[in-house]
Amino acid sequence: MYKLLGSITVFAGLALTAPASAQDYDLVILNGRVMDPETMLDGQFNVGITDGRIKIITSGEITGTDTIDATGHVVAPGFIDLHFHALDGLSLKLAALDGVTTGMDLEAGAIHIAEWYAAKDESGWPLNYGTGVSQEMTRTRVHDPEVDTSGWHDATSVFELRAKAVEEDGVPGWSVTRSNLDQLNQILGYMDEELRQGALSVASTIGYMSEGVTTFEMFKTQEVAANYGRLLGAHVRFHGNPSNPEGPLGTSELLANAMALDAPFSLNHNNEYGWWENEEKLQKARAQGYNVWSEHYPYSAASTAISADFFSPEKFKILAGGRAYEETIYDPIQDKFLTQEEWEETSKADPGRTIFAFNPNRDDWLPYWLRTPHMIVASDAMWSGKGIESWDLPPEDYVGHPRTAGTRGKTLRSGREYGVPLMFTIAQMAYWPAYHMGLTGLEGMQERGRLQEGMVADITIFDPENVTDNATYKAGEQGLPTTGIPYVIVSGVPVVRENAFQLDVRPGKSIRFPVQAEGRFKPITIEDWERKHTAAGFTVDAGALGQPGADN
Repeated sequence: MYKLLGSITVFAGLALTAPASAQDYDLVILNGRVMDPETMLDGQFNVGITDGRIKIITSGEITGTDTIDATGHVVAPGFIDLHFHALDGLSLKLAALDGVTTGMDLEAGAIHIAEWYAAKDESGWPLNYGTGVSQEMTRTRVHDPEVDTSGWHDATSVFELRAKAVEEDGVPGWSVTRSNLDQLNQILGYMDEELRQGALSVASTIGYMSEGVTTFEMFKTQEVAANYGRLLGAHVRFHGNPSNPEGPLGTSELLANAMALDAPFSLNHNNEYGWWENEEKLQKARAQGYNVWSEHYPYSAASTAISADFFSPEKFKILAGGRAYEETIYDPIQDKFLTQEEWEETSKADPGRTIFAFNPNRDDWLPYWLRTPHMIVASDAMWSGKGIESWDLPPEDYVGHPRTAGTRGKTLRSGREYGVPLMFTIAQMAYWPAYHMGLTGLEGMQERGRLQEGMVADITIFDPENVTDNATYKAGEQGLPTTGIPYVIVSGVPVVRENAFQLDVRPGKSIRFPVQAEGRFKPITIEDWERKHTAAGFTVDAGALGQPGADN
């Protein structure tokens, strides 16, 4: 099941000769190197698309209303990003120029899922979209009741919610407060309702909530998702801790839960200390039939809010592994590394500011990540802060991590430089994300991530010899687009044409589970737990057991 490159699979449905009868298609892609990681198809073919689906892959001549000449280019399934916060105009444009056709946020997630999807459905979206229910923001609803969480919220407002949570009482309840039984039931009930409404997963940022979320709450959170056969995607507890045993323990916790529950699990950005141990465990679990996987992005720096708890002096010593603030924390707005004093001043003045935290070990680890099976590429792409209607802003206006604009370009360039088989790289960016999500029963992913007849025509066309990233950490260059990806097609419609983002094209589709008639969560009670997990007792009087004083 999990062997990708070991053998060549015959593609039974492929028309290797001219089609039986002439037919005009909506769009034809001619003379490209067609590559499909599932069937191992790799050759020069023509592709015909009608009504948003691939109708034919053939060596014969075909014509269409619209024609793309892909000579010298790879025609690949569109790239799928499962860790995607690029949810405003400018950032999403940069992701499209980087080859992304589907962006789903399965780490930060959202609340009020039905409203979130309705907003995207109404306005139209260039790329396919989806989200999980946010564990963090759900905890905000319960543990920070003074914060207005009405209406939908997603990653674009999560830093604002975090700031509001400490304004009144100085306590970020979502992060540090442990749930009593009533609060736990309330949190789980909220998440169950979001899953009933079609949320793709439970999205967890437990790495920011290690103090507040107990292991029991985390287990029950995964159980809520497992009731629907859905995954937990998690920024794990102790993420970034470069010591043992703390580093890998967060992954072990969630993987053990997933295996006990027979539930899917996605380990978000497995690009820190202990990743090798995590990968070995995931591989062995997959060999036993569990649907578990991980992700990476090809950069040496992480990105988060400057006020994140693990930058506090006592925790930073552990996180940085002996490195100083001025070697680690880079502020893209001030365009410099910060001393501890500057970090303290800036985090107080602007606690929601996005900064970079460098770990040079990642540069040494990257060649391994590029060759690790089922370690998908997921960018953790960040929003621009310029607003939803920022589609027409120039890339130079983007301020943030270069991963938003360059993840796929850098992955393809790095794979080329390190001699990684191109089919493997495409699998990391397109097929494996779709494959694992498809195993959860998500129909939208069962028909994407593949270049096959009958599949949805989400396609990325790129120049394998010259595609490259251009974004850097330097101010003004953080949003420079990838070059060498001239066409990106969503449901048969080019959203990138001749290297230009199409401002008025909105072919993106909602990726969502069907709404269920009823929820599946049953509140936890001590009595019910005892009945299910302990042996039943019985009541006797002393005489029944022949005790002294009983009648004989």
